[in-house]
Amino acid sequence: MEEQQKEKFDFRGLFTLEMANNHQGSVEHGKKIIKSLAPIVKEAGVKAAIKFQFRDLDTIIHPAHKESSDSKHIPRFLSTRLSKEEFRELFDAAREEGFITMATPSDEVSVDVLNELGVEVIKIASAASVDWPLLEKVVKTGKPIICSTGGLSIEKVDNLFSFFTHRGANFALMHCVGIYPTPDHKLNLGRIKIFKERYSDVPIGYSTHEDPDNIDAIKIAYANGARLFERHIGIETDDIKLNAYSSRPDQVERWLSAYNDTLKLIGPGVSSKKFEDVEEIDSLASQMRGIYVSNAIKRGSVIGEADVFFAMPFQSKQLHSGQWKAGLIADRDYTVDQALSVKLLPTELKKKEVIYKAIHDVKGMLNISHIFVNDDSLVELMHPEGINNFFTAGSFVITCINRDYCKKIVAMLPGQQYPSHYHKKKEKTLQVISGQLKIDIAGRQKDLYPGETLLIPAGVWHGFQTFKGVIFEELSSDYPEDALVYADPKVSKEHNEEIATKLINWGRHQFDNE
Repeated sequence: MEEQQKEKFDFRGLFTLEMANNHQGSVEHGKKIIKSLAPIVKEAGVKAAIKFQFRDLDTIIHPAHKESSDSKHIPRFLSTRLSKEEFRELFDAAREEGFITMATPSDEVSVDVLNELGVEVIKIASAASVDWPLLEKVVKTGKPIICSTGGLSIEKVDNLFSFFTHRGANFALMHCVGIYPTPDHKLNLGRIKIFKERYSDVPIGYSTHEDPDNIDAIKIAYANGARLFERHIGIETDDIKLNAYSSRPDQVERWLSAYNDTLKLIGPGVSSKKFEDVEEIDSLASQMRGIYVSNAIKRGSVIGEADVFFAMPFQSKQLHSGQWKAGLIADRDYTVDQALSVKLLPTELKKKEVIYKAIHDVKGMLNISHIFVNDDSLVELMHPEGINNFFTAGSFVITCINRDYCKKIVAMLPGQQYPSHYHKKKEKTLQVISGQLKIDIAGRQKDLYPGETLLIPAGVWHGFQTFKGVIFEELSSDYPEDALVYADPKVSKEHNEEIATKLINWGRHQFDNE
């Protein structure tokens, strides 16, 4: 096997432009197509590959069918034959215009040719997705692979996924419908979402054969999880006409524009810090009520409901009605009709507020990962450095089973760490369900990813950290309450009574010392 690429190819945002009908076997016409698409791709700001079709016509066609055949494809393949040197010329033209080079081999000889020409990405056509001798040859190149799945049952796609995964291939799967052109009612775009959930470890794409004027399909495909796309391209001349599923440059331009419009419409999502739009916040603020003083208030006084009223406009650096809490302490003297300052808000969250936020955040993580926990499960917020430091140093522990053996689900929020400690008697095995867990175990750093496990014997120092959040299972023997020893003596000494908060019923937000 050739040496595998050191870095995985990033399939996300890749647009594959398939040369329709092998550009009629004309090198000059192929160059014209490449040159006409280059400025459109550049203007759209996307990365794109020009894809060619490779066939060793001397071996792939049965001798009895070379002169005449009932197959509609064989005469077309023969009439658009290109030499290796002609393909090299086209590849050079594509690279000069900033395109990635890609090719679809139909046979083993063609795999050797594309390897020799330095093709960067290999595309497997739907018709070849069950051609195991060819797939074995392709995988051995070590190149990135995109595989279309037109006409395959979910069981056969499972086989493909397993085949590539077991061989360590860097690959992506493409939803595709092998009907040319594909009518709208046959597009089956919902399958992309199924692929996204079923094959979550690999990028999912969409290879299109619909009407080239259809710009809605790419929007729906992206919304369902597709992150790479393919479309047939070509240019019409007096002698060359395009088929019903190949796009002219102007149609590709509208297609890419629809993609960029979709990115704008969908936005970064709730997981992004950019989700809070300043313009939106300002717009809504102009419709909110501020808190104003109805009775004169002296500095240091407790502010009650009778001392305030809510009215528009809501001003900058003022408390709004949604921030009202009886018992605020006046930071200065206030006269009637003055706005209450935001400085009155406490700088630290109360214990109840920390717990409520933690519950909401963790439930969101569990729901995204499709992990279901009963409301009456035994739940603990672990905060060894104090409840107010929970979001930087802590974890959320759900005990599912605690008999002679114990099973827990542990969730850590983005940016949390858990300080170094060991268990006097308990041996445990961890398995990551989602996210990434960084572990310092006995002074060694280790990263765990979904599905990976780690045994931690009793008495071994270990600490956890996660940057984007993690959920993992912990299997162990049952554990006594005093079995945990922290490396930092201040944790055990200063926060002994505050190391954990038990939630009596986390569905109702009740906790042990509420």
